[in-house]
Formats: sequence, C-alpha cells, structure tokens
Amino acid sequence: MAEQKTVLVIDDAALVRRYYRSTLEEAGFKVEEAMNGLEAFEKLVEKPFDMLIVDVNMPQMDGITFLSLLRQKDGRLATIPALITSTESGVGDFAAARTAGANFYLVKPLARDVLVEFAAIFCGLQR
Repeated sequence: MAEQKTVLVIDDAALVRRYYRSTLEEAGFKVEEAMNGLEAFEKLVEKPFDMLIVDVNMPQMDGITFLSLLRQKDGRLATIPALITSTESGVGDFAAARTAGANFYLVKPLARDVLVEFAAIFCGLQR
C-alpha cells in the first residue's frame, strides 16, 4: 500500500477493536481506537482520519447518535466515510444508520477480507 490510511475503530468491545486493528494493520492501515462516540469525538479533534468503523450499541454515546452529530459538523469531519457495524440486522436498524449518515452497514461478525475490502474502498485505495 503506497499511502498509509488511518482508520478510527469505535467500539466498546475490546476484543472487536483488537480484531479490527490486527486485520487492518496486517493490510497496511494505521488504526486508532475509541470506546464510544464521546471518545471518538476527542480523537477526531486531535487528528484526521480517512475512515470510521462505528459500532451501533455503545455506552455514553451510541454509534447512531455519534454519526448523526458528526454529519452536522462543518468541513471534513462531516464527510469522513463511515461503516456502521452491529449484531442487529433489522430493517429499522439499516434505516436508522442510513438516516444518521452511514455510508454502509454490515452485520457482525465481519470476515477479515470483507473488512479489508471495505476499508480499501472507503479510503479510495485500489485493491
């Protein structure tokens, strides 16, 4: 991968964050982590990210609320590609993510190749 892209993984489950981190780092991405939407906002203020992977169900600030608030911001923050992930797969879940501004919604668990492929697409890399 010529240009290293940075992904922010936002999920309250440490095991999920480690899985995403190891998978994406093996594929050449730089990865940072946040445990919820509040922590994610703190990280977004500190540095730019090329992509967000956002869990729906988290304490303090869930993924739908986080993404809705993010999409209301001015400038680059509002346009960072966001992949929503959840164990929920109902039509209402997909609709809520779309309304919040998600670029795509995937149901957990995510296969390694699917995760890497979406990261490459969202970061504008040729695979």
